[in-house]
Amino acid sequence: MALVSTAVNLEPLPAIGLLATGLFYAFGVERLRGRRRSWPITRSISFWLGLGVIAIATQSPLAGQDVRLFSAHMAQHLLLALIAPPLLCLGAPITLFLQAASRPWQQGAVRVLHSRAVRVLTFPVTSWMIYTGTLFILYFSGLYELSLHNRVVHDLVHLHFLVAGFLYFSAVVAIDPHPWRMPHGLRMLYVGLQLPAHAFLALALISGTKPIAGYWYVTTTGRDVATILTDQKLGAAIMWIAGDFLSVVWIGIIVMQWVREDERAQAREDRAVDAEANAYT
Repeated sequence: MALVSTAVNLEPLPAIGLLATGLFYAFGVERLRGRRRSWPITRSISFWLGLGVIAIATQSPLAGQDVRLFSAHMAQHLLLALIAPPLLCLGAPITLFLQAASRPWQQGAVRVLHSRAVRVLTFPVTSWMIYTGTLFILYFSGLYELSLHNRVVHDLVHLHFLVAGFLYFSAVVAIDPHPWRMPHGLRMLYVGLQLPAHAFLALALISGTKPIAGYWYVTTTGRDVATILTDQKLGAAIMWIAGDFLSVVWIGIIVMQWVREDERAQAREDRAVDAEANAYT
């Protein structure tokens, strides 16, 4: 019932960040247009959809319930970590920046992209651990309970979901420059490894006999432990089912990208053979 509340939940800092990011992206596209260079409309649509998903997660009635209901928090987590980041990556914001920025900014961005820190953070094993491993820390260390009554920690958790998701999916989408280009087979494995991780975490939450934020939930929401545990199991089920479904969808998208790339490579080879044959006629 609480999930369908119509109350607006305006969060100033996320709202300002969304607006600034959207304006910055639009400025980059307009700058390219002023140079008579095109930018794929599909990338712009994808990026704006990603921002829209973030807005739903942080500004909608769903966000108003994320500190009361674990199930609402988990739905919000899926939006911020599994849906918004790949959409943002498909928008190729780094590529847009490199094409639209002035020369000094381009050089600075290239230095950052080639830095040791970026290479470490974007290394597939590192980004996978940041994306997946930190969930266990969040839900089993007391950090989640702290985020429920500390606004700064709460916003940082949301930011972490987005940044970790962007690092993770930048290797999957592979449109923007990336220090570690993986072949499609490894990308499928990279995403597929999320399935057992989701299952293990969900089972741990479902089988738990104590709420992961029990003291705060019991004293603040006025609900009993049994009701809180039921909601916790619902949230775990949402993460398991929806998370695995989205991971399978991305595996399917990688397969389609693989097929299209092979078709383009075959077409280039056929044209080269035709050109060579025509040279002898």
